Amino acid sequence: MPRRVVITGAGALTPIGNTALDFWNALLAGESGVDHVKCISVDAYNCKVAAEVKNFDPTKYLNPKQARKTDRFVQFGVYCAGMALEDSQIDLSKEDPHRIGVLVGSGIGGLHTIEEQCRIMLERGPSRVSPFLIPMLIVNMAPGMISIQYKLKGPNSCVATACATGTHAVGDAFRLIQHGDADMMLAGGTEACITLLGFGGFDRMSALTTHNEDPRTASRPFDKTRDGFVMGEGCGIVFLEELEHAKNRNAHIYAEVVGYGLTADANHITAPDPEGDGPTQCMLRAIKDAQAKPADIDYINAHGTSTVLNDKTETLAIRKALGDHAYKVMISSTKSMTGHLLGAAGGIETIACAFTIKNQIIAPTINYKHPDPDCDLDYVPNEARRATVKYALSNSFGFGGHNATLCFKRFED
Repeated sequence: MPRRVVITGAGALTPIGNTALDFWNALLAGESGVDHVKCISVDAYNCKVAAEVKNFDPTKYLNPKQARKTDRFVQFGVYCAGMALEDSQIDLSKEDPHRIGVLVGSGIGGLHTIEEQCRIMLERGPSRVSPFLIPMLIVNMAPGMISIQYKLKGPNSCVATACATGTHAVGDAFRLIQHGDADMMLAGGTEACITLLGFGGFDRMSALTTHNEDPRTASRPFDKTRDGFVMGEGCGIVFLEELEHAKNRNAHIYAEVVGYGLTADANHITAPDPEGDGPTQCMLRAIKDAQAKPADIDYINAHGTSTVLNDKTETLAIRKALGDHAYKVMISSTKSMTGHLLGAAGGIETIACAFTIKNQIIAPTINYKHPDPDCDLDYVPNEARRATVKYALSNSFGFGGHNATLCFKRFED
């Protein structure tokens, strides 16, 4: 019988808070982390806003020499892993490091490094390219550096499934513990690609919002006036633990992970399937894996990107998956506050779901002012809501047609 898995630690670095608790409190307060872009010049772009991490100091968990040799997305990962371990109150000196693993992904990886080193090569020649170029840019260096930094020798892997990355990472780590390959896992996603190239690529696709006048209202999931997502950056990592191990050390438990679904749209490289079949089946698989029923679901943390097609299609998929119960379930898009953290989105949204279940309060979808007939469900508009939440889903859908859904449950011994 598969082993039970619980969340006992969380580390978050987001545009609205640099710890999991600060992130959560900002969600409940309806705070927006979106502003005019500061880190690059966006004069040539249609979109002028982004959700950047503020006041980040990588030397809390990396020494200055290590920080210089790691890309920003790796720094984020090591930082959040350290916070998740601290939050879990695990004493690593008393644990077998071969039973603790890391599964952290990134949608894009070291784009800062790629751009900087490409510039150096073109201006100064190949001999001036950093010998650390490759280990700085490769996506798997996030879990690699986390394992090195904290001496964790269990399963170590990386997921790269665009915007579904963080959710796939948590789900795959959940499976590893379920089946006995590890007792504990650090899992989630990290992303730092607000660069000239990264921002420009999404801008040229017309994927980004052009609501530049008031950045705080630019991300407006499910609202009729939505016109694109807000690019974000950050990291979310949870500490997953086999239940008996957690109980034996009297660990604090946020929530239980009980289901995981993953599917493909098999439709288009960037556009969602207009019939929503992939997300529908993904949610149903997660619910079935949790040994639950569609009517059991109390809350969904939606993918909710604030793009015209995604929000319409996700709403359709929720209706198909849950039937009439879709109109009773509470839904929110925390991307209305954080922007879209791409490969890191599923990590921070896992934390949002765990805190929702633990605290029995649902973060709102802010900037919801104009109802859309195509999006006709309860999106918990503009204000947090006290509610009974036993089961929650978290959706993530990525370019390439990758879909991932996690199901969480309030812990009951």
